[in-house]
Amino acid sequence: MKRRTFLQLTAGAALAGTGAFGMGPSRAAGKDIVYLTPGLDLPFWRYLAKGVESAAKAKGFGFQALDSHNSPQTQLQNAQDSIAKGVAGIVISPTDSSTAPSVLALAAKAGIPVVIGDIGTNSGDYASFIISNNYDGAKGVGEALAAALKAKGWEGGSVGLITISQARKNGQARTKGFRDGLTAGGWTGKEAALQQMQSYTTDETFKFTQDMLTANPDMRGLFIQTDQPALGALRAIKAARRGSDLLVAAFDGIPEFVDLLKTKQIVASGMQQPYLMGQKSGEALVAKLGGGTVEKEISVPILVVTSENIDKELPTVKETVFANEVK
Repeated sequence: MKRRTFLQLTAGAALAGTGAFGMGPSRAAGKDIVYLTPGLDLPFWRYLAKGVESAAKAKGFGFQALDSHNSPQTQLQNAQDSIAKGVAGIVISPTDSSTAPSVLALAAKAGIPVVIGDIGTNSGDYASFIISNNYDGAKGVGEALAAALKAKGWEGGSVGLITISQARKNGQARTKGFRDGLTAGGWTGKEAALQQMQSYTTDETFKFTQDMLTANPDMRGLFIQTDQPALGALRAIKAARRGSDLLVAAFDGIPEFVDLLKTKQIVASGMQQPYLMGQKSGEALVAKLGGGTVEKEISVPILVVTSENIDKELPTVKETVFANEVK
């Protein structure tokens, strides 16, 4: 099993090892908040981590983000280590919904409160669940893609999906929402194929897209259910010289998406607001630790950003999606 990697985040970057939080007074007092994340290789989780960090530091807590490398076993080990160290509280974005209950059970036994930031769990006890409305966001993306296909006269063309794990509650919601959105938008074609990501890399999505294009020469649309892997799909489309007859929709957002939306290489993306989600996750945990009342579920809206509205939405996107990293 791949061993865990401990990462501590400063306001500007993720740093391995001890770093800025190594000797702070809150650390000495044992007031650490830990964020268990699926994988800090994806920008979405890094932005969410920064949001948790900002809320923790504002109240004098130390902070660590522990990378699970998309492995449930590593995430469980990270949880065990955190509990053994006596952390004050845990924010977790589960590697998948079916394995999250194991972590929640360990924390409950130790009396350590847990807030879930995205993805969700099939069962278990937690203080609060911060979630985006993945169904509505993906439905909006489906409707936007259907409208773009219709404008091209391609509403009968096939559409492929490259999804996040369908063992995750949010993955299931994105798939259903997108399908319903396509139908509501007047799309009449068939689904070309559905491939589930495992490594969440651009190379993986490049290969999936290559295979789909080969098997479905009439494919007119493609939906990639997370941010950075969409770049691999675009690379495959360019290599196949299909950029002029295939429309791409995405989910979440990275800085590269701004120009890609403006140039219509991506027609729409359902952007969650990970920095805001992280802030709300951290604030809920701090409130719980202080004995306050915490809402069991807190919903954060998804921004459906398109080639038509990108300029209008950009100020919000810079703040709540990109954690003010983009000027």
